[in-house]
Amino acid sequence: MNTSQGSKPPLTSTPSSSSLIRSTASTHGLRTPSNRKTIYDRNLNRTRTAELSRASFAYLFSEMVSYAQKRVTGIQDLEKRLNEQGYPLGLRLLPLLLHRTPPPRSQPLPPRPHRILPLLQFITTTLWRHLFARPADALERSSTNESEYMISDNEPLVNMYISVPKEMNQLNCAAFVAGVIEGVCDAAGLMADVSAHNGGTEMWPGKTVFLIRFREGVVEREGILERKGQGG
Repeated sequence: MNTSQGSKPPLTSTPSSSSLIRSTASTHGLRTPSNRKTIYDRNLNRTRTAELSRASFAYLFSEMVSYAQKRVTGIQDLEKRLNEQGYPLGLRLLPLLLHRTPPPRSQPLPPRPHRILPLLQFITTTLWRHLFARPADALERSSTNESEYMISDNEPLVNMYISVPKEMNQLNCAAFVAGVIEGVCDAAGLMADVSAHNGGTEMWPGKTVFLIRFREGVVEREGILERKGQGG
């Protein structure tokens, strides 16, 4: 049966531009909130006082340790992987915490520490309070090597919820925090290698000592600045 020439073809729905954007985003694995804003639109000071519950942290960190434990050859390899997980966090924490630090009245922005001692004081106070809600327990300089410093934490939060088997009793999961410290040092331009070591005592059996070894060039530069009398 022939249709008349005046009849109209059936209507078909045309996708709107918004639906095309959503379909394209889903195709590429991107997820955009309904308000069209991403994490990059947030105020950097919005979550400065936010806290993560210990239960959530314990679960997340245990999963990180389990992930790092896959295909490792030993304790040193596992600690290296944990260090590598914390390192990018340190690189980003330094500029974030400096942004959140109120600058002196005479300066528009807080100064970035470019000397060893001011940087270590920043790590043991500002960084430690941001991560663990308290300062580190001690900061010492090696009496035998001028390039080595030690930060002590009597009860590292990252070790509280990790059960280490007897055959791996030398493992210290605070290697993750060592990676964070190393990232902060490198972000400040004071290159260093940081490792976590068990330093338990009768009073503090879970004590951890973070050994910070600054590179030779950093130590030489520090000596030049000391002779010139320049501050941090």
